[in-house]
Amino acid sequence: MQAMERWGEVASMSECGCETEPPRDHLQHRALVIALVLNAAMFVIGIVAGLLAHSSGLTADALDMLADAGGYGISLLAISRGIGFKRKAALFNGGVIGVLGMLVIVSSVARWNGGAMPYGWAMIGVACLSLAVNVTLLTVVMKPFKSGEIHLRAAWLCTRADVLANLGVIASGILVLALGSHLPDLVIGILVGLLVLREAGEVLRDLRSETDSGTS
Repeated sequence: MQAMERWGEVASMSECGCETEPPRDHLQHRALVIALVLNAAMFVIGIVAGLLAHSSGLTADALDMLADAGGYGISLLAISRGIGFKRKAALFNGGVIGVLGMLVIVSSVARWNGGAMPYGWAMIGVACLSLAVNVTLLTVVMKPFKSGEIHLRAAWLCTRADVLANLGVIASGILVLALGSHLPDLVIGILVGLLVLREAGEVLRDLRSETDSGTS
């Protein structure tokens, strides 16, 4: 009788297609791998373009992509780990993002009174490519995880901030072309740096909130 009941359960799962649904960990792993590869690729493209185009905004955006790639890598390690590891991963991610944000701001301020004129069209083109990547990640790949575990929420927050940073770089490229000045690029570099710091703060606040709720 028990064997018949187990067969009935298996048959029921087969009819509804439940057995074909990949495990949640597999879905998370696939999404994070895609995000990691795309962010790493855009970091390489962005940092090379930023240096060649003399653009603080592009360089800041590229460093932000590097921070995100590191965050996705940590999240991949955290998938099958306990909540303690996931909290440490989120803490490390938030700390690294904060340090990079400060470096971007310091670099932009240091170039305020000098530096070569950035190439506006290069800024716009690379930022548009980054925007397309991040919008895809935000709306397709990472969307299911914006309310997930802390390491996944941190990854989603990073991608959301990237979209705003990309739009800022596009705007600064337009202003550089229109005004013939390097100041819009430096302003956007500083603003992206502040955005990165805000992003780090959100990750750390989320971590603190979850830690408090877990200990209450």
